[in-house]
Amino acid sequence: MSKIKKKRVGFVLDMTPLVDITFLLLTFFMFTAKFKNEADNQQKFVIKRPQTQADTAKLPEKDLVTIKIGIDTVSKDTAYYLSMLNEQDVASLADAMQRINFPGANPESVVYKISDSLWLGKIIERARIVNPKARFALDADRRVKYRYIEVAINEMRKKRATTFNFVTEKKTGGL
Repeated sequence: MSKIKKKRVGFVLDMTPLVDITFLLLTFFMFTAKFKNEADNQQKFVIKRPQTQADTAKLPEKDLVTIKIGIDTVSKDTAYYLSMLNEQDVASLADAMQRINFPGANPESVVYKISDSLWLGKIIERARIVNPKARFALDADRRVKYRYIEVAINEMRKKRATTFNFVTEKKTGGL
C-alpha cells in the first residue's frame, strides 16, 4: 500500500521586524562605540625645537665671507659666488685657490664662481683657513630652488662653518 504524502504548507517569514531589530542593533553599536581620538593617532615622541628670535643685526663690516647663490643671466644656470671683504683675506684666498688649481683663479680674483659642491666645500675650507674669525653670510635669489641653498648649508656644516647669517630683505609696511 502506498503512503499518502502530506501536502506541504507554505512557510512565510515576515522580514520587517528582523530588519527593524538589525537597524536598532546597528545604531546602538554605532552610538556606543568609542573611536580613537586624535591624540591616539599621533606619534608618541615630542620634538623640542630651540627657542629663537629674528636676528635684526647688520652684517659685520670686516671678517665676512659672503656666499651668493644666483642664476647666471647668460647660461641660465644656478651658481655660487664667494667673496671676502678684507683685502688681505682676498689676496690670501686667491693664493690658496691658485695652489689647489681652482679653475679661473688668479691673483686679481675677488669673486669666485663655483658651479659644483666639491669646489664649494674646498673654497669654504680655504676661506676658514685664511680667516678663522670670519663669519659667513648666505645671500640667495628668491628664484633659486631650495636644494641649492641646502647644498651650501651642508657644505658649510661639513667644513664646520655652522654659524652664519642668511641675508634677507627687510619688509616695508603692509602685510
